[in-house]
Amino acid sequence: MFRLRTRLTTVLALAALGITGAGLAPAGSQAAPTAIGGSFVDNFDGFNTGRWHKADGWSNGSMFNVGWRADHVWFSGGVAGLKLDNVPCPSGCSGKPYASGELRTNDFYSYGRYEVRMKAVKAAGTVTGFFTYTGPSDGKPWDEIDIEILGKNPTQMQTNYFTNGVGGHEKVINLGFDASAGYHTYAIEWWNKGTINWFVDGRLVHQENGSRGPLPTNPGRIMLNLWPGTGVDGWLGPFNYSGPLNATFDWLRYTAY
Repeated sequence: MFRLRTRLTTVLALAALGITGAGLAPAGSQAAPTAIGGSFVDNFDGFNTGRWHKADGWSNGSMFNVGWRADHVWFSGGVAGLKLDNVPCPSGCSGKPYASGELRTNDFYSYGRYEVRMKAVKAAGTVTGFFTYTGPSDGKPWDEIDIEILGKNPTQMQTNYFTNGVGGHEKVINLGFDASAGYHTYAIEWWNKGTINWFVDGRLVHQENGSRGPLPTNPGRIMLNLWPGTGVDGWLGPFNYSGPLNATFDWLRYTAY
């Protein structure tokens, strides 16, 4: 998830203090995982509370210049959306100047294919994320597999993975299109045979086989989020708020292997 060594160093330092990255949440602030989930398709015709919960009333740490609000996750016309704006966040968000949405599965999911059809945000300083995550807030090691669209250049996608808090496996993929201009399908295929494969519109664009470091093994939540950074302009570019932004998601599918 983190492109710059300085960002990785910061996050690993936070991890040493029990503070995680993309999936940070204080203990007790979210729904407890109930099971290892099976295959599903969600067309986002509405909010399925048996499958999802909305992050609400906390922030992910110093480089996330946003607090999560449940009312910034919306469903309309068969689409899910995450809204980023400058509405104040409730107490617990550490005085962050912006609010946005994050959607998390209640259950954990293991080896399989994770797919989403989404339209990302185009705005320097922002990240539209689709990823798997588990960590100290779930009482587990920090394992994560990422797809991120950086709003400063949505013609590219960044991949990464973390195993027990160790990341630094970034890869930038040229998409050949503007991810903010229309819907495209992005997929992560996580195999117990020792690979992680990333796909865009059904095309394999990257593979990790553990040669750069052990691959994740812990089942994680499926997560969607939108956030602006602070102190990481070299990675994301500077964020200048000029009005609400929305990342939208047409459907999401998980196929268990």
